[in-house]
Amino acid sequence: MMRTHTCGQLRREDKGRKVILTGWVHNRRDLGGVLFIDLRDRYGITQLVCNEAAPVRSEFVVRVEGTVEARPAEMVNNDMPTGEIEVAVSKLDILSEAEVLPFEINNEEKAAQTNEPLRLQYRFLDLRRPKLQEMLKTKDDYFTFLREYFHNHDFVEVQTPILANSSPEGARDFLIPSRLYPGKFYALPQAPQQFKQLLMVGGLDRYFQLAPCFRDEDTRLDRHYGEFYQLDMEMSFATQEDVFSIMEPLMIESVKRFSTKKLAALDAEGRFRRLAWREAMETYGSDKPDLRYGLEIKNISQVFANCGFPGFDSAETIYALRVDGAADFSRKVMDELKELTARKKLSAFASLVVEGDGSIKSSLSKVVAPEMLMKAAQKTEAVPGDLVIFAAGNWREACEALGLVRVDCAKRLNLVDRNSAAFCWITDFPMYEYSELKPGTIDFGHNPFSMPQGGMEAVKTKNPLEILAYQYDLVLNGFEVSSGAVRNHEPELLYKVFEIAGYDRSEVDRRFGGMIRAFKFGAPPHAGNAPGVDRILMVLNEWDSIRDMYAFPKDGQGRDLLMDSPSEVDKTQLDDLNINIKKL
Repeated sequence: MMRTHTCGQLRREDKGRKVILTGWVHNRRDLGGVLFIDLRDRYGITQLVCNEAAPVRSEFVVRVEGTVEARPAEMVNNDMPTGEIEVAVSKLDILSEAEVLPFEINNEEKAAQTNEPLRLQYRFLDLRRPKLQEMLKTKDDYFTFLREYFHNHDFVEVQTPILANSSPEGARDFLIPSRLYPGKFYALPQAPQQFKQLLMVGGLDRYFQLAPCFRDEDTRLDRHYGEFYQLDMEMSFATQEDVFSIMEPLMIESVKRFSTKKLAALDAEGRFRRLAWREAMETYGSDKPDLRYGLEIKNISQVFANCGFPGFDSAETIYALRVDGAADFSRKVMDELKELTARKKLSAFASLVVEGDGSIKSSLSKVVAPEMLMKAAQKTEAVPGDLVIFAAGNWREACEALGLVRVDCAKRLNLVDRNSAAFCWITDFPMYEYSELKPGTIDFGHNPFSMPQGGMEAVKTKNPLEILAYQYDLVLNGFEVSSGAVRNHEPELLYKVFEIAGYDRSEVDRRFGGMIRAFKFGAPPHAGNAPGVDRILMVLNEWDSIRDMYAFPKDGQGRDLLMDSPSEVDKTQLDDLNINIKKL
């Protein structure tokens, strides 16, 4: 046989046992006549003792035969599960040699500090690091847990198509040209949105899937380029509350099983807090607020009404953020905070400090009456030693500006409790917003297939920007970890909501004809959501980057440095697809 045990299996009670081990040489120490080798596989490390020199180096693959012995008391390693034993080697076979490594992998700290392009180019070596193997095993355990949970709640796992049609999910599609139908394209699904709704029409009632999703978006800390996995779920005859009732116990158990964090910021009934989108924006300056700390924003427009300072008088709204104990922030820090808001269209960014004697110190003192500044300090409940920061302008821009400042100040003042997991639901998103790509036009604010609150009457009579949707996000420690909605299952209402966003009936039929047609044959009310499982694990475990959770990730520019993709293809392949490359 190739092996009798793994390298993490043997213990003191195995003393005297004849064993065969296989693995990689993790370390070797030649003490002059006695060679110690740390042999590693996925399960752990076992120390080998050889009385003869062996021509092995780091990462050689070897097979050894030997006898388990107890280590002398002074050589016991309590940090290793196998630290009480060693194997006296009687035979060693080299199964595969290894060239000199491009970077160290037997030292976790040095390996982690190796530049990422080099690690990704040699990803097969990087994967030998116990930390990365632990991450992949944790992900596997989480997928197993999720499947068990949903099967226990009578959901059925269904695999939806990978070759799909283009759908407006908020990001660029990956398009696949059709060989059989020249000039036509498939699209990799940004999400199984239409298919899972069709499953509801098909009577499946409760569906889930650990679904691969594909989006041509730029990378960031919590988003892997191109592809990711989400837990997709949908329920028939369900309301928003039904979805919450399924998801909250799942997330609570996820925290207990897959992190060392403690649940925080629960409401009086032990449920996740719920914040309407507008409330979240006006209180925390973000629709994904971190509730592990306070620093709440307040509207103080009335305090400065007609104050004579143009930056305030011309503003739609003035918001304030009280930062506890930050009165000693330097001018450099204040400049850095202001720089954070540079992209926001503010008419004013200012501050005041409450001195030890209760007096006010502010750059606004020459342009705003002292009593107004004092009233602003009182309105924000500032006390001596506190800093109050003001942002004036359009309500949303001012809120978002202070939201950025809030997060930065929390980090500077070490207010973030990293031992806590704080969930909240953000509800009542706007159905529409002004388009960023086509200024002056209306576009969907979130998921286009969501049910507008008020139904057909609302979309016919209300200003589109005032229509709310039955849409909700789940937020964990400042990260959006799930998004969902009650779905719009009424054909005429779907036509109408798309019409407001600039789609005529023929365009809706062309792009979503399958779903529209299905809804005309008896569609149940349905709702669902889709947590990002990679992101949840990253946040719960405080992992540095979501890329390390993928066996073979893309880099920050969307490249696979190991397999050298994207890459050029042969002209014959392009000819088969009727594609010509336009040289720039």
